[in-house]
Amino acid sequence: MNLALVVSGSSSLVHLHTVDMVIVVFYFALVLAIGVYLKGRANTGEDFFMAGREMTAWVAGLSFLSANLGALELMGWAGSAYQYGILATHWYWIGAIPAMLFLALVMMPFYYISKTHSVPGYLKLRFGEPARALSAVSFAFMTVLMSGVNMFAMAKVMQIVLGWDINFSIWVSSLTVAVYVTLGGLRSAIFNEVLQFFLIWAGALLIPILGLYEAGGWGNLKILIAQRASEQYVHLWAGLGHFSTNPMGIHWTGIVFGLGAVISMGYWTTDFLVVQRILAAKDIRSAEMAPIIGAGFKMLVPIIVILPGLLGLGLLPMKLVPESVATVTHGYSYNDVLPLMLARYCGPGLLGLGVTALIAGFMSGMAGNVSAFTTVWTYDIYRPLINSKGSDHHYVNMGRWTTIIGVLISVGTAYLVMRSASIMDYVQALFSFFIAPLFGTVVLGMLWKRATNAGGFWGLLCGTLSSVSMWTWVKIDPTALRYVALSPDAKVLAQDMYQALWSFLVCVIVTVVVSLAGKPQPDSALAGLVYGETQIPSVGDVPLYQKPLFWAAIVGIIFVVLNIIFW
Repeated sequence: MNLALVVSGSSSLVHLHTVDMVIVVFYFALVLAIGVYLKGRANTGEDFFMAGREMTAWVAGLSFLSANLGALELMGWAGSAYQYGILATHWYWIGAIPAMLFLALVMMPFYYISKTHSVPGYLKLRFGEPARALSAVSFAFMTVLMSGVNMFAMAKVMQIVLGWDINFSIWVSSLTVAVYVTLGGLRSAIFNEVLQFFLIWAGALLIPILGLYEAGGWGNLKILIAQRASEQYVHLWAGLGHFSTNPMGIHWTGIVFGLGAVISMGYWTTDFLVVQRILAAKDIRSAEMAPIIGAGFKMLVPIIVILPGLLGLGLLPMKLVPESVATVTHGYSYNDVLPLMLARYCGPGLLGLGVTALIAGFMSGMAGNVSAFTTVWTYDIYRPLINSKGSDHHYVNMGRWTTIIGVLISVGTAYLVMRSASIMDYVQALFSFFIAPLFGTVVLGMLWKRATNAGGFWGLLCGTLSSVSMWTWVKIDPTALRYVALSPDAKVLAQDMYQALWSFLVCVIVTVVVSLAGKPQPDSALAGLVYGETQIPSVGDVPLYQKPLFWAAIVGIIFVVLNIIFW
């Protein structure tokens, strides 16, 4: 154990030695150098916003996963694992794997053959300009809020571990992201995300390896957790038969339908932050394989995210509290469990690697949000609604300026997170507002040719407003949670799951009713946009082991086995 933990009340948990500072400074220099090097390959709109559509399946797949594996994931879900136990793993398995495979095999062909720059771009083709404008504005709003979460997460790491000023940490890291995305566009973001993927794993693996050694293995860790909390903290499904028999206060229907069927499907198939990476693939096979490659690695991520939270629950001597309480009492919150574990185990050199992994995670998540915001603003808000006659060079310059502006706006949103019990409570609420109804609109547009332009717009609007209304209702009257989540024993995260489910259903019902009352579009207008009216491109005559369907089946089998093992 690292003795640099120092006494309680010190300004920092550890201090960087020279070798640690060299590692951190080298990383900052490297990502900036990549941005400068790639600036010459980001002069056209296709290059700046879509990386020239020339990424291989592995590059697109690792970037696809890395864009989601930011400091938000590392810190937020480690904190949620401390708060809720192994139940947090659902967000990596049932809350990701089926949706990623669905994206690869069902939705990716439509996105790819339409050559759209964004998900709102697809809605423009399918439902018209009003639906595109609504989805683009709501997505841009959500993206800057999510960027603020990443900034807050990184600043907390620097503050808790190193005692650095929180404002200094925010500005240095965010401006670095602004520089390399402004210079190299999506290509720079993608190449840095692949680099960050390996850095994150190299640094983050230290805690689970050393932690399990201290705990005496997984079996002994389960005993420690049962003694300090409850046996239910180490079971995925066994306690989900009732809201009151698990630490999350949720029922299995909320996990399966709210998380698995709505929020995860919405996030992985319609959130442009991750879909943009797949659209940069060089051909249809690479575009389908990229999410499957990402799904394979995604199943392993709980090792470096959930396990540190469980280790903190079993080994840390202090009791962590919600963020809103820690802000008042100046104690440690759930969100601090990963920095605390990092300080517990990492000495000179190892600490620099661990801190660099978290910085890489922050920059990965931040760059993903910024590049997605820039593309949606430029192509789906600025060009169609403000200036439709600009040159390609003009739109590239607009994208560069928007990158800087997006970072500045995101800084302001970072402080909103302090009002939440944990980072992930805040994030799941955002997803239920914007992602769940958007998924209803997109999936109906792709699978049901009778859906009309008016139906798509009004369904999306009503779904979004219903989710925000339910959230507001519970904020005003906390007892309303029993109606939204169907039980007086439900807790906050259960609200987000059911809120997403109801908003999705509202979106679908309104879309269907309005569409049936209107005139359907001619079949000729739906070619390339709807199943039944589109010739799905083939991946070509390749051996079985190179077919996306084969690898999707392998990933699906492993997914089922893991859920049984940790039942």
